[in-house]
Amino acid sequence: MAATEGYAISKQKRKLIEQGFGRAKLIGPIRRVMVRGLDKVDQLFVLTMTAYKLTRMRTLGRIRPQGI
Repeated sequence: MAATEGYAISKQKRKLIEQGFGRAKLIGPIRRVMVRGLDKVDQLFVLTMTAYKLTRMRTLGRIRPQGI
């Protein structure tokens, strides 16, 4: 049980953030990067997180249908 309503919201948001990073490490190539250079690693990270967001968007439509 959270002490305040704001803390409860913060816990929910932190869980969403951690899920994205966990998935990027588990499925994506973030755990062991195979490229060199900050620019290439940044591109790889952005690509991986974009793919994660697209899969999340696919399931969000089922949970909250539009127009209701």
